[in-house]
Amino acid sequence: MSALGELQRMRKGSGGTLGGNREGLTAKRDNQAAFVFLLPWFAGLLLITAGPIAASFILGFTDYNLIQPPVFNGLDNWIRMFSDERLHKALGVTLVYVLVSVPLQLACALALALLLDRGLRGLAFYRSAFYLPSLLGSSVAIAVLWRQIFGADGLFNQVLAMVGIEGKGWISDPGSALGTLIVLNVWTFGAPMVIFLAGLRQIPAMYYEAAATDGAGKWTQFRKITIPLLSPIVFFNLVLQVIHAFQSFTQAFVVSGGSGGPSDSTLFYTLYLYQRGFGNFDMGYASALAWLLLVIIAAFTAINFWAAKFWVVYDD
Repeated sequence: MSALGELQRMRKGSGGTLGGNREGLTAKRDNQAAFVFLLPWFAGLLLITAGPIAASFILGFTDYNLIQPPVFNGLDNWIRMFSDERLHKALGVTLVYVLVSVPLQLACALALALLLDRGLRGLAFYRSAFYLPSLLGSSVAIAVLWRQIFGADGLFNQVLAMVGIEGKGWISDPGSALGTLIVLNVWTFGAPMVIFLAGLRQIPAMYYEAAATDGAGKWTQFRKITIPLLSPIVFFNLVLQVIHAFQSFTQAFVVSGGSGGPSDSTLFYTLYLYQRGFGNFDMGYASALAWLLLVIIAAFTAINFWAAKFWVVYDD
């Protein structure tokens, strides 16, 4: 009996080994098939993303005009930035645009999300309607429309004339040109609004019921319950919208006709980068400017993450 049992155990062992080999071969084939399907993505990553990024970093240390071969010039491009007055102007305009438009945009998005969270009839329609500007706000068509609205004979001045107020060329005036672009960015509050609305739906109603029982008013509930529990969503939207605002280009390019507006009042950093690279054919300097923009965005993102520990509440 012992010999028969040993034989059966040997057969089972050999069968298990064969089964394991089959599973290993199947897994190997699956991995090979997955790699084949991922090859186009890896090719795009190297040729379209990683390659140009590495090339731009190298070109940042060269004198390159897109026609002749690049010539290495060391840190000349970076040193030029300290004396480039238009670059300083572009940095100032972009900082004002980011620091003013992003908080206003998030405030409008949160206000509309609170309104829609009340359970309005036709919520899906309103949510789609408010989200639509986010899809169109960066398009050329909307930028052209904005130029027509705030022109000297635009719709905005026609509305002002109806109440006896004489308008002006809001885009051609250095004091108000940037403000029109800030309004345009605030108008595209749809994307953060939808995210805020999803976050509000996740706050348990029992918190508000308990606060109301204790006599807390709506404003107190908003400060003590809504804002703390929604702070991770606020932080998420803040980081995304700051990055997006620094990268804004189409609005300034179309509204100002690519010139930067009157007295460079709408000269965004990205617009100046475009002018240097494709207007002046100074691609080496433009590449250095692109990397400076990356450093600036990384710095603002790092500051946001550092400051988050003082006001973002993560409820476990």
